[in-house]
Amino acid sequence: MRTHSIALAALSLVVAARAQNRTIPGEVTTPYPTIHNLAIEWTIEGDDNRDGVVRVRYRRAGDDAWREAMPLRRVPAGRSQGTTPIFTWDNKHSGSIFDLEPDTPYEIQLRLEDPDGGSAERTVFARTRPEPRAAADAALRPASPGNLPATAEPGEIILLEPGSYGSFRPGSDGEPGRPVVYRSPDGSAVFQSVNLDGRRWIYLEGLTIINRDGAGVTLNGAEHCAVRRSKIQATYGVRASRPPGCANCYIADNVLEGVTPWTNEAMGANGANIGEGVQMTGPGNVIAFNRVKGFRDCISTMEDTNVHQQISIDIYNNDIYVGADDGIEADFCFHNCRVLRNRITNSFTGLSSQPGLGGPAYFIRNVMYNLTYVPFKLHRFSQGDVVLHNTTLKVGDGMACFAGQPFDFAFFRNNLSVGGPPGGVNWGGFGAGSGRAAEISAHGPNSSFDYDAVGTFQTPFVARIGGRDFFQVEPHGIRVDFGVFERVEFPLPPIPERLAADLRPRAGSAVIDAALRLPNVNDDFRGAGPDIGAYEAGQALPIYGPRPEVTPPPRPPRSRIPR
Repeated sequence: MRTHSIALAALSLVVAARAQNRTIPGEVTTPYPTIHNLAIEWTIEGDDNRDGVVRVRYRRAGDDAWREAMPLRRVPAGRSQGTTPIFTWDNKHSGSIFDLEPDTPYEIQLRLEDPDGGSAERTVFARTRPEPRAAADAALRPASPGNLPATAEPGEIILLEPGSYGSFRPGSDGEPGRPVVYRSPDGSAVFQSVNLDGRRWIYLEGLTIINRDGAGVTLNGAEHCAVRRSKIQATYGVRASRPPGCANCYIADNVLEGVTPWTNEAMGANGANIGEGVQMTGPGNVIAFNRVKGFRDCISTMEDTNVHQQISIDIYNNDIYVGADDGIEADFCFHNCRVLRNRITNSFTGLSSQPGLGGPAYFIRNVMYNLTYVPFKLHRFSQGDVVLHNTTLKVGDGMACFAGQPFDFAFFRNNLSVGGPPGGVNWGGFGAGSGRAAEISAHGPNSSFDYDAVGTFQTPFVARIGGRDFFQVEPHGIRVDFGVFERVEFPLPPIPERLAADLRPRAGSAVIDAALRLPNVNDDFRGAGPDIGAYEAGQALPIYGPRPEVTPPPRPPRSRIPR
């Protein structure tokens, strides 16, 4: 009997061990859709050996043809280290579908496969958000500096005459589909500040805001608000910096100018710098097509005690100059923050994830020129960073991350980096590196690197990842030289500030057709395969910063608009 009991106990232990590796599927959600991207979260139990995979395909609702997306990222349950407070995240698969059409329903098919058991399929539907627009039948109400209404009816456009309006706080909200719009057609309506705290469905369009000692626009507690095509000169341009921050807001096509110069004394976390261009916490926010110059951090999420639900945030096609600390600081993002197609010129750090809270946090097709520290700051035990198709040209080490604490569960593919002479100066008290092609100081065992291309200019070729030779870590990695670019000046010295460079790769160079195929990321490649780096050779440059304004067609008479 005793022998029989021992055998049963041993069998129970084997079954329990198998159960831990088997996936138990949970709930699928699509939190906070944005205008062009959808997030997917599939919580699970088990899969302790993390070999489960969720494959994704999608289509517009009603279409016949399916398209493939990247598999969801496997995110084990975890907790942050050394943060205040400590943040935790669930055991799950998580990921995004990119570059979708606005205001469009999509059908998403998910297939979970686990060799240990628990495979499953789910189909979910999600709809992208529409671009913020005034109501089609909006009534126009003129306003002047002496007659600016504190309240407005949902669906109204308050048409601002030229003049100085001082500080302003709207006293009423719009409604879904019927926002209240404060519009200056030519930018001649000048404000010191606009307070949208707690407001909903309020749009600011074409305003000029000058407040060099404070914030231009505040959005604490705001929802579904928009700031677009405005010129903001302020220490803090647009800000929602304390919980709950703002939700589903839209900051686009603005020009934001701060007061921080591009000097050695200004660089770094301890430098003589001040201000944030766009700084916010909260979910579902979109920050796109802005020109941002002269701030400590040009675009940033919040850190530690100021963090609230930093999920499904989009930062794309911004043109960033002079970030004395970070060009884009996507710190403390939980999942599906998407930093796409930004151009960063003259910045201490290019992209920061300090830390990522499980992830995925996506950094895709960003271009960085004239950095003085690192392109990737994955510090404070960051987890879940996905780094794809970025291009970097800088002094010191090229593909660099000098993390003192190891980051983990990172995924690097198809990045192009060239380093060179550091110039013998510590910028802001920090070194740019000695001129290596790659120097990734510390990463955890669950990180993955491959298909990156690295090189140097006027320095010996040395490339390392985690203390190992680059090509031992990256079997499909490529060595390049400065000739991968055409008619580009190496940014030495980094001061004074430089104009943005054209970092499209030279036709015939080693990066052409050499990238790993990534569905929904590089589907539009031009040759036999995708090119490594942010660009396909010969393609037109993306629009960075404010888009050309399209004149709308004449408004029909109100009586012709159906209600």
